[in-house]
Amino acid sequence: MASNVHVKKGDTVLIITGKDAGHKGKVLSVLPKEQRVIVEKANIVKRHTRPTRSMPQGGIVEKEAPIHSSNVMLYCSKCSNPTRVGKKVLADGKRVRVCKRCGEVLD
Repeated sequence: MASNVHVKKGDTVLIITGKDAGHKGKVLSVLPKEQRVIVEKANIVKRHTRPTRSMPQGGIVEKEAPIHSSNVMLYCSKCSNPTRVGKKVLADGKRVRVCKRCGEVLD
């Protein structure tokens, strides 16, 4: 059962809890089944890799690990604040996400 996540790939988010609290970054991918998101340059972990053809040296690689979606808030570029997401139906019947603080359309 995949549930909806309130952010999309490419959104700018602010991390509100954990070791990276206060970090602002772009969402690289969304994992809806696990309710997790991967944010650029946040929650960096070290991955020990063995040598392969694509990486003959092997070694320790630093990469982003997923964060639970409840630990991030969407960042509104207009009002420059983290915000909750509201939904609104436009006149043409299209549903869009809106900023709860300033009412700006986010999609």
